[in-house]
Amino acid sequence: MARKIVILGAGESGVGSAVLAKSKAFDVFVSDFGEIDERYKKVLMDYQIPFEEKQHSEDIILSADEIIKSPGIPEKAPIISKLKEHNIPIVSEIEFAGRYSTAKMICITGSNGKTTTTLLLYHLLKRAGVNVGLAGNVGSSLAWQVAEKDFTHYVVELSSFQLDGMYDFKADIAILMNITPDHLDRYEYKMENYISSKFRIIQNLTVSDAFIFCCDDEIIQQQMTERSTPFQLYPFSVKQKLNNGGWLDNETLKIHYNEYNFSMDKKDLSLPGIHNIYNSLASGIAGSVLQIRKETIRESLSDFQGVNHRLEKVVKVRGIQFINDSKATNINSTWYALESMEEPVVWIVGGVDKGNDYTVLFDLVDEKVKGIVCLGIDNKKIHDAFDGKVANIVDANSMKEAVTKAYNIANKDGIVLLSPACASFDLFKNYEDRGNQFKEEVRNL
Repeated sequence: MARKIVILGAGESGVGSAVLAKSKAFDVFVSDFGEIDERYKKVLMDYQIPFEEKQHSEDIILSADEIIKSPGIPEKAPIISKLKEHNIPIVSEIEFAGRYSTAKMICITGSNGKTTTTLLLYHLLKRAGVNVGLAGNVGSSLAWQVAEKDFTHYVVELSSFQLDGMYDFKADIAILMNITPDHLDRYEYKMENYISSKFRIIQNLTVSDAFIFCCDDEIIQQQMTERSTPFQLYPFSVKQKLNNGGWLDNETLKIHYNEYNFSMDKKDLSLPGIHNIYNSLASGIAGSVLQIRKETIRESLSDFQGVNHRLEKVVKVRGIQFINDSKATNINSTWYALESMEEPVVWIVGGVDKGNDYTVLFDLVDEKVKGIVCLGIDNKKIHDAFDGKVANIVDANSMKEAVTKAYNIANKDGIVLLSPACASFDLFKNYEDRGNQFKEEVRNL
């Protein structure tokens, strides 16, 4: 009798898992506690995969041999607690997909910069002619691609939630960008739990595999002194010269990998800001490990177009530059955004706070911010942090109101920056919805 797999969540990840499980002749059932998007329903029906929505039928779910869980479902959800009581294994889509692919896996995680680095590296490998897929937190479901296309290489962005459900999966190249407080509401507000989750990226690495990591990050530095690392280490830094890995030498990016040496002028990078030097170094080292031609790496780092909703210039209105950084859902992302601004800023901030400590932004706000628009249902924490530190601090309950108030404060010069430092779920569907509404309201001015 076929083993029974139940998939919880019918988004891109869940439906992709269902397609792969069906192709491998499992008995598959998909359950979503919410409403399933029509396009995913159609796929499930086309593949003749039974599913349910707006409920979890416990009798069916608890009869599974294994569960594949969407990364969006928290560990504290009642159905997950029940499954644990019954000792039914729960894995992520990435763990499941990895069982059926022999492709090289280049996996990227970190609190910030992982999407840009993932897309930059994908761009680099495509340009080099590598047969590469884009998966994980961006791109299409890894499981779906393994079922229907299977590439020779994948660039996979991994969130901590995806890593939590991974056990035997192995990266060939693991990249860790940084670790700063984020999603602490999912980790019992314990930083050590979140750090452990991020470091799952190196589990199962072998002596021939590569670990690319930011050695400027104090948490990563500390962890590296405490962990066994029987694999190839390639650190990157903007603060110190390294013997191996990548670093910034005055105005020049340098990469040294075995006998391979690469250099590139900082001003030739397509993406501005110190955070993008980190992203470019990580991508360049991975390209070097994969033996991509230096010229291809240089071209890729100089013509990459960037990521939607990440420091995305929208338009100028009466001399005011509007910038959409809606993807900045934590303090560190917003720190990098403010750090890269060179004109006075009106900052739109707020949403669902994930345990933010705004004190780390005080110096940048003092130096660069002339007004704050608080966009959220509960703005008390932002007011507590910045009242008296910024001349203009106002509230808004909609994107239209936020854009109008920011425009009036900016008054013919400088920058209006949407960089919320918070999740979006109080007023918007997700950060994309928030960013798209921002762009629409700016264009309506």
